[in-house]
Amino acid sequence: MATQTLVKIQPLGDRVVIRSVEKEEKTASGIYLPDTAQEKPMKGEVLAVGPGKVLDNGTTLKLDVKVGDKILFGKYSGTEIKIDGEEFMILQEREILGIFEN
Repeated sequence: MATQTLVKIQPLGDRVVIRSVEKEEKTASGIYLPDTAQEKPMKGEVLAVGPGKVLDNGTTLKLDVKVGDKILFGKYSGTEIKIDGEEFMILQEREILGIFEN
């Protein structure tokens, strides 16, 4: 069963909605970076998941991620969307590289 929290969109299939973690505004040595020099974040929190991928035989393969998981995804993955002024990303499960453990 698909789960949704805090977002007004329900992803379809094997897609997930995430919120990226905050960007680093300064380097380890303390130098502040302008927005144009900051790298795109690659960490996020899963806010909603789709029902899963439908296989050729009609069965649904559930996703390995769940709402609340902290994930690592590819730098140029997903589609950025804005809902009520807040930015989110929609990714397919195959674009997720890993789940951070507690």
